[in-house]
Amino acid sequence: MTEKLGTQTPDTGRAPDGTVQGSPKVAVDFDVPARMRDGNVLRANVYRPEGAGPWPVLLARLPYFKDSPMLASVLDPVQTAHRGFMVVVQDTRGRFASEGEWEPFRYEREDGFDSVEWAARLPGSNGRVGMFGGSYFGNTQWMAAIQRPPSLAAISPMVTWCDPMDGLFARGGAVELGLELAWTLQTGAAYLLRLPISEEERARRLVAIVAEYDSLPTKGYWDLPVKTGEIQGHQLPSLGAIPVLTNPDVATWCRVAGNHQRVTVPTFHTAGWYDVFLQGTLDNFRAMRDLGRDARLVVGPWSHGEFGDAVGDLRFGLPASRVGAAVHPYGDVNDFQLAWFGQHLKSDSSVELPEPRVRLFVMGRNAWRDENEWPLQRAEIQRHHLRADGSLTTAGPAADEGATEFLYDPSDPVPTVGGQTVMMSAFPSGPKEQARVEARPDVCVFTSEPLDEEFEVTGRVRVVLHAVSSAPSTDWVARLCDVHPDGRSYNLCDGIVRTGQNASSVGCYEVDLWSTSNVFLPGHRIRVHVTSSSFPRWDRNLNTGDQDSPRHQVAQQRLFHDADRPSFIELPVIR
Repeated sequence: MTEKLGTQTPDTGRAPDGTVQGSPKVAVDFDVPARMRDGNVLRANVYRPEGAGPWPVLLARLPYFKDSPMLASVLDPVQTAHRGFMVVVQDTRGRFASEGEWEPFRYEREDGFDSVEWAARLPGSNGRVGMFGGSYFGNTQWMAAIQRPPSLAAISPMVTWCDPMDGLFARGGAVELGLELAWTLQTGAAYLLRLPISEEERARRLVAIVAEYDSLPTKGYWDLPVKTGEIQGHQLPSLGAIPVLTNPDVATWCRVAGNHQRVTVPTFHTAGWYDVFLQGTLDNFRAMRDLGRDARLVVGPWSHGEFGDAVGDLRFGLPASRVGAAVHPYGDVNDFQLAWFGQHLKSDSSVELPEPRVRLFVMGRNAWRDENEWPLQRAEIQRHHLRADGSLTTAGPAADEGATEFLYDPSDPVPTVGGQTVMMSAFPSGPKEQARVEARPDVCVFTSEPLDEEFEVTGRVRVVLHAVSSAPSTDWVARLCDVHPDGRSYNLCDGIVRTGQNASSVGCYEVDLWSTSNVFLPGHRIRVHVTSSSFPRWDRNLNTGDQDSPRHQVAQQRLFHDADRPSFIELPVIR
């Protein structure tokens, strides 16, 4: 029996969200064909509730195999069908059972439109289609919605981007190398299985791909130049971060930014504070609300693949879990999502959702909180200065305060330790203890005094640096950390900016650290890192101004702290 805020409805045969109760049987049809406008056939598994219906349809279009158990972590199709939805899970073009050529993102707009209209006309459908899923198959929802298929009634994109040049392919001008190479190799095995080659050739290439993947930390990530690295020799369809370096049109295939006005259906956005697409999800939500659209947002302490109570090195408590913790309206986050779908897809739904449109998990305090907006207008921007003695103060620097210097060597970059990442298992995401990073001479550390009371930071964070390099081009990386009383330092958010050809002149550089929500508890300290690399998440700046050549050099970096050239972090403070 489904519960709504602790109450039950035992006699109606429906839960408060309108879902049917007591229907133990679900029928599944495998590899149901859908013909696209160009004649290619895409195939889907269709899960139908017992009975004649008609049922609202939930459609997912993904390149990761429609039978994969990972789908259940997003939305279990059997349990969802049991609750009164027809669930359709489709292999995208060129993947597994679907026909056509596999070229990531290129055909998702047209195929999305055609698939929505096909799903709306399946036997038992009520003609209203919602879409669900995360990451790549969060973007397939946006691409379909941009095309405006008449039968699409709602989308629920989870952990997906807004502009691919801000989190998917690149960040601050640097290549998202850690994601690009791992993803391309991981999806490459299924690609090889479809090629018309001999079994001997297929086996040889599969072995080579596995070997390449396993050697990424010591070999593939280090290949120079990046856009012609050895991984390109495997001739696999790329995620896009490498092709976009020479063909900017690749980014248009999956860009949501600039297209929000074409999306008129309600949207349910799910984000994680440690997700690689955090800011994209927040930007998508804000764009829809600015347009006056019906939109909701849920942000947990999650990474791209961890949605439980433990993420990275920290445990946030059972209520932090996306599934299984009934601390949201109608149950857990997934129940809340299905209630929202019921409101928009079921003609007889009597669902009444709470008025607040935003639900945030505030880390540190480790509790959910409802808000009416994002970003929070009551946030006060507070400036904390990076001081020459390594302190972090609200007091401004003196006119003659000195500079901080360090050497950045591309052959010995600062390693990526946790963060808002999607990489191979050797580089786990989330909050990770930063001791080995902070011990390096090429990482500048600035720390506040212990706090006397709670200090909440919720919103977008940025660092402004006045700096100069001996190199013509270089990178600046900044990171915000929460330091516990015992000295453990955990990353909250970070960012990078790649300079142009004038790094050897004193410049003012803004590093976008994206967003967070964290309460620094009494006794904790606020810490900021400044360095010039986070590898292999982002490709190394070679300090030469020419990323197309393997040549690299050491750069002398200088960070200023004086009154005329201050360096500081801006924090959105909630009092």
